[in-house]
Amino acid sequence: MREGLLPKLVGSLKNPYDARAMARFKRTLTRTLPLVGTAVLLSSCGLFEETEQPLTTFDPAGPFAEQIDNLFWPVFWIAVGVFVLVEGAILAAIFLFRDRDDRKEPKQLHGNARLEVIWTVIPALILAVIAVPTVSAVFDLTECDPGAMEIEVIGHQWWFEFNYPEQGVQTANVMVIPAGEEVCAVMTSDDVLHNFWVPALNGKRYLVPGQETFLRLQADEPGEYWGHCAEFCGLSHSLMRARVQAMDAAAFDAWVADQQQPRSFPAEGTPAFEGWGVFQAKGCTQCHTVLYDDEEASVIVPDDAFNGPDLTHFASRDVFAGAILPEEGETREQALKRWLADPPNVKPGSFMPNLALTEQEIDLLIAWLGSDE
Repeated sequence: MREGLLPKLVGSLKNPYDARAMARFKRTLTRTLPLVGTAVLLSSCGLFEETEQPLTTFDPAGPFAEQIDNLFWPVFWIAVGVFVLVEGAILAAIFLFRDRDDRKEPKQLHGNARLEVIWTVIPALILAVIAVPTVSAVFDLTECDPGAMEIEVIGHQWWFEFNYPEQGVQTANVMVIPAGEEVCAVMTSDDVLHNFWVPALNGKRYLVPGQETFLRLQADEPGEYWGHCAEFCGLSHSLMRARVQAMDAAAFDAWVADQQQPRSFPAEGTPAFEGWGVFQAKGCTQCHTVLYDDEEASVIVPDDAFNGPDLTHFASRDVFAGAILPEEGETREQALKRWLADPPNVKPGSFMPNLALTEQEIDLLIAWLGSDE
């Protein structure tokens, strides 16, 4: 059987009908592939004026993001020009100088020193022109102004911690900054390699365990700017997000003053008081710090222990669980119920375990978390 298979295959290749079918297939493929590629390319694009693009780099909201944007576009158009010239030359060679039956073989040349010098010098000059502003911008964007307000950014699996050493404030997921003022983010990681990226305010910067990196941030106007971890850091990397909330000076000062105040201990007999009891009974105090005006009731997790987000002023943050909740169309209470019922289901690999809470316990915890007490 094997001896007869090869002749059959060879014979099929000589069949003129098969040859014509193959030619038609090639023509169809040649026409279809560019159309499919164009459709895929266009489907990945969005009109920024008509759709929400919270992580776009093309809508800078501060001077450092604008510096990147102003550098990107000239480099992009230079690259487009080089691409058009190179691809145009390739296409010209393919169509104008392709082999034909009535064409003699062209004279073979072995190098042209002048051409080789030209096409070596021109790319070198282009790269030099691009390199000077690029290298200058890289250093400028990571060297904070001495008078900038410092905020410590600590990456955890999978959330960002923000500490304000000058103000004595600690929070999570939402970085609050004064609009129109430079902020120096002093960044490190508590576990693995992370990357802090708020595209509307600056580019990406690594958070490295045992090291400090720096990033300049500034928002020209009050508003909310989305951030994300831009370095794969584990199972829930895609669910490690952040917000930067820019406020005017008066609102920022009021926020700081509120954050500096300890939490009032809940009155006995209230749902918040019972929720505090559930919080203690379920062992949540092993990971979460809560500062009360009653120092004896306060819970402070040691720095050398595993730390979850500080919950003293949890009610003041509009997002939680690594800034992924609440989702669009979901109330804060609905999101909290879903999160407390089974954290690893919401965020795979979550270090916050499923505590098998009852509905009543969840409701009491929500009453405590959402209260000002």
